[in-house]
Amino acid sequence: MEPIGDSSSSENNNTNSSSMMMISSASTSSMASSSSSPPALSRYESQKRRDWNTFGQYLKNHRPPLSLSRCSSAHVLEFLRYLDQFGKTKVHNQICPFYGHPNPPAPCPCPLRQAWGSLDALIGRLRAAFEENGGKPEANPFGARAIRLYLREVRDLQSKARGISYEKKKRKRPPPTLHQQGSSSSAAGVLPMPPSSSSGANQ
Repeated sequence: MEPIGDSSSSENNNTNSSSMMMISSASTSSMASSSSSPPALSRYESQKRRDWNTFGQYLKNHRPPLSLSRCSSAHVLEFLRYLDQFGKTKVHNQICPFYGHPNPPAPCPCPLRQAWGSLDALIGRLRAAFEENGGKPEANPFGARAIRLYLREVRDLQSKARGISYEKKKRKRPPPTLHQQGSSSSAAGVLPMPPSSSSGANQ
């Protein structure tokens, strides 16, 4: 007969080895699943995908339905005007007493439109998505001259109607550091100060 202690220790060893194998296999499977999962999209990429799907749905609902290969800048302009019904930016008419007022003190019946900044960013995303989905850059309807002119017209109209400026502010350059000042002075050919005459007299 074998001692009882020896049999129990062997059973414990078998149990520990089997549990370690289960842990290692579980960790291996979790690592494999994490490595196979696709990376999360950035906010820009997610918005670009949603915009592209929205435009594709607009082409399907068009009467008659349009394919992407037949899409022109005229259809893009129709899409932009279609989006105006979902806008949230108040654009005052010229007869409105608040025309050109950046902060109107009371409500008015002027229509809501898509803001110029939103349309400009939208066109940028769709222009990139078009080429990422197989479109040729020279045939990109989102980069056509008619689209640029329309966006410029919307910008000018909304700027006057809302009394705000869309001009980009120039960034102020930070003041140069002492190291930059020293390097610039040496580069400019500034010679070092000669020794004073008093020091020569003392010698």
